[in-house]
Amino acid sequence: MDCSAEEAEIRRALEPLDGIRSLGFQLGARTLKIDAAESTYPLALEAIRKAGFDPQPVAGAMNSQGGPAVGPVEGDDDGHGFAGGISRLVAALVFATGAEVLSFFAPDQMAWKVAGMAIAALAIWLAGIDTYKKGIAALLRGKLNINALMSVAVTGAFLIGQWPEAAMVMALYAIAELIEAKAVDRARNAIKGLLELAPEEALVLGPNGAWSATPVAAVAIGATVRIKPGERVPLDGKVTKGNGAINQAPVTGESIPVDKAPGDQVFAGTINETGELEFEVTALSSNTTLARIIQAVEQAQGTRAPTQRFVDRFAAIYTPAVFAIAVAVAVLTPFLMGLTWLEALYKALVLLVIACPCALVISTPVTVVSGLAAGARRGILIKGGTYLEDARLLKAVALDKTGTITEGKPKLVQWHVWGAGDEAAAQQMAASLAGRSDHPVSKAIIQGLEVPGPEAENFKALPGRGVEGVVNGVRLVLGNHRLIHERGLCTPELEAELAIHEKQGRTVTLLADDSCVLALFAVADTIRETSKQAIVDLKALGVTSVMLTGDNTATAKAIAAQAGIDDARGDLLPEAKLDAIKEMQKRYGATGMTGDGINDAPALAQADIGFAMGGAGTDTAMEAADVVIMNDNLQRVAETVRLSKRTHAVLWQNITLALGIKSVFLVMAVVGTATMWMAVFADMGASLLVVGNGLRLLRGTLDPASKLNRSEPKEHAHSH
Repeated sequence: MDCSAEEAEIRRALEPLDGIRSLGFQLGARTLKIDAAESTYPLALEAIRKAGFDPQPVAGAMNSQGGPAVGPVEGDDDGHGFAGGISRLVAALVFATGAEVLSFFAPDQMAWKVAGMAIAALAIWLAGIDTYKKGIAALLRGKLNINALMSVAVTGAFLIGQWPEAAMVMALYAIAELIEAKAVDRARNAIKGLLELAPEEALVLGPNGAWSATPVAAVAIGATVRIKPGERVPLDGKVTKGNGAINQAPVTGESIPVDKAPGDQVFAGTINETGELEFEVTALSSNTTLARIIQAVEQAQGTRAPTQRFVDRFAAIYTPAVFAIAVAVAVLTPFLMGLTWLEALYKALVLLVIACPCALVISTPVTVVSGLAAGARRGILIKGGTYLEDARLLKAVALDKTGTITEGKPKLVQWHVWGAGDEAAAQQMAASLAGRSDHPVSKAIIQGLEVPGPEAENFKALPGRGVEGVVNGVRLVLGNHRLIHERGLCTPELEAELAIHEKQGRTVTLLADDSCVLALFAVADTIRETSKQAIVDLKALGVTSVMLTGDNTATAKAIAAQAGIDDARGDLLPEAKLDAIKEMQKRYGATGMTGDGINDAPALAQADIGFAMGGAGTDTAMEAADVVIMNDNLQRVAETVRLSKRTHAVLWQNITLALGIKSVFLVMAVVGTATMWMAVFADMGASLLVVGNGLRLLRGTLDPASKLNRSEPKEHAHSH
């Protein structure tokens, strides 16, 4: 099952069956998941076999009913087993060459002709048995695919006396198919290689205090794992002991190792380069960041890009049309051009071989998979070919502030009581509320205060405003300027104080009871080193940047000025961000959204393409987004646009190549200068050209100064 055309054949074969709830095709893995009633499986497998494929159940795969649900739709003799396939095809080529030699040099006697035909038939059988199986199955269903066209053309050539050419055509076709399959596998293996990144065992601390090698699938959340220098991290976790440098290139695309200390997160599949580390497991092997990346890319391969859908529709019309032209040539040219019936039939058969849509159909999935793999190597997880293609159309990108433009790790830079309050009491009350919140500002406050607080009761989050709760019997709020203003607790003196902090780009959080403000906490966030260059890169691509943040407008404008963003909008609740995206779509056209928090999820879903920061981002944001930036580097947004432009260009280069080559040879065939040999080179030559062109995305660059990182560990110079 190499391409969408064969996927369509299998779908048609299964359509008449009752009891099938859904079909899940994974062209990259050559697997099909059938969700159906138990009694339907044997019928489904038989229908697939009748379509010319050889389904084999995948060991251990189960459906929701407990039965086998996944099977690779791939014949062992389909040319994909390279070692076995090549020896058979070399033998076929030798016999085909022998048939050619006999036709040229042997005496014109029946015995020699019979011997030549026998050798040619043997060559055709060795090279084309699988082609015939699929071709006959397609013809019996009234369908015209590449196998049907080749079967008709080779059989026809053999019957009209062109048996040496028929044998050579089938041998060359099968060899080209094998080479093409290996080339296509390069793109697929770029994704499959991710599966091999995480080790199969982990060194786990047992209840008796002893360390033992344990299969990663059996390691529970909360277990303690040790990794030595040079080893790959087996599971996601949080460092509990030790210091070291982790090469995160396989997951995030970062080329420079990242220092890790207690409290830092590590990802499965990354490489520990220095220092022994112990970490607490935070995700099961089936739910690690790496596992989710693999799952998302596999799902992305299963979705068709716009160009691919166009090509599939075009091929569905193109193949029958050329078949009709071939029939017309066979029937009409004896009358219109004075050809003999055998000459006309030969010309029609040449047309059939040239008409095979393989190059056209395979040009798009190979290119799309290569683009997805190229992005994944850079820490850009694109969830489908549609987003890979459409990113080039972006005219504007909305950017969240905290965690996207800034580090998202603000620090408490100043705090003081307001009025005649008790400093120690205010400190403890603020710590009580901040300690219950996972918001970055709350975390900065609790880390800055460094005091424990009593347990807050009736705690409740106020999205876009802050939190509230009861501490020592007093109802308190810890929130932003908006919340205090809404509660009518702002005074002219307080407004003046807030303005001073906000002009400096600080976020001010206020502690208040029902009657007055008790304390102010000023928190400052720093811009990421990559943010300024990211904005420059987007401007160079003609993409307008707009900051959308729930922070106050003064802070938003201060941060925007530092980052080089012209348009900054603050004090936005999640609904307001959503409305801002809609307004930008009307004003600019295709609009992207980049964010990392739960409050960004509605805007991420509304945007034409949503970019989530995967390193610090929430699961909600990552689910809502179309593209996940695994290392939180904002420059990856511009790289995605560049990759999209390159992918789109290669897609249309391939379509032009496939159709252009075929058009030239179709004209040559009609006027009588093309032979069946030329037809094979026109078809398979075009296929190999477009596959090779598509694979360029794997080894290309996303910008002039940055090569695509490979997922293999490298030696890096590292300084502390």
